[in-house]
Amino acid sequence: MTFYKHSGPRSYLTSTMTDRFDCYYCRDNLHGKKYVKKDEKHVCTKCFEKLCANTCAECKRPIGADSKELHHKNRYWHEDCFRCAKCYKPLASEPFSARDDGKIMCGKCGSREDGNRCQGCYKVVMPGAKSVEYKNKMWHEECFTCFECKQPIRTQSFLTKGDDMYCVPCHDKKFAKKCFHCKQPITSGGISYQDQPWHSECFVCHTCRKPLAGARFTSHENNIYCVDCYKTDVAKKCHGCKNPITGFGHGTNVVNYEGYSWHEYCFNCKKCSLSLANKRFVINAELVYCPDCAKKL
Repeated sequence: MTFYKHSGPRSYLTSTMTDRFDCYYCRDNLHGKKYVKKDEKHVCTKCFEKLCANTCAECKRPIGADSKELHHKNRYWHEDCFRCAKCYKPLASEPFSARDDGKIMCGKCGSREDGNRCQGCYKVVMPGAKSVEYKNKMWHEECFTCFECKQPIRTQSFLTKGDDMYCVPCHDKKFAKKCFHCKQPITSGGISYQDQPWHSECFVCHTCRKPLAGARFTSHENNIYCVDCYKTDVAKKCHGCKNPITGFGHGTNVVNYEGYSWHEYCFNCKKCSLSLANKRFVINAELVYCPDCAKKL
């Protein structure tokens, strides 16, 4: 709805002749009389009202030379006739709106009238008709539709994006994050791992399916495992102590050599127990020795 405001009523230029001069239409002598100059023609006030004056859109009478005239979009009014069609408030110097049916209304009445107008089809919502009200605006029930699928929302839940309304399935499909595992929308909650979103119910151990939210876990080849399953099914076994090399807690460093793996703290000389991490060593019968002990074998 657009509001306008007049700069004020206008009056036609009238004057009084002192020399011989005739009315353009009736040829009456205008000497000493009031006249109107319109379109470069000099017209007596009687001919002006009869032949030239605009007709008031409200009272349908001519707007005479002595009257103040208001105009809007090729329509004209007497100043006193330019009033709100609802409350009759004078609008010559007030904001107003022009309705589709030609009525002029003040801002307050115009807003109230639009409050009962459907925001979808812009037709009036009749009393008793099925309607939806949201944020002080109204829609016919069948006009309150999802922006995406265009189906009426009716009594379903809906979500907004800007000024647009979406049914929940369309909103989730268009805007919700997709679970890294199942690729379906995450509508509530969820977990983030390595900058990827997951459903809580999808973030489970690859082997035993135990939920891992809030629990210790590790990943291997794009799969996630609880600690127990990782130790049992995935982790390499230390060639020294035969226990899983998990990377958890003590002994996170690993030594690898020709297909064998050791906890760093297990990579010791079999004879003298000297730690051989980052040192020279000798393998004999799959056992590790320092060079000195290897010479004594």
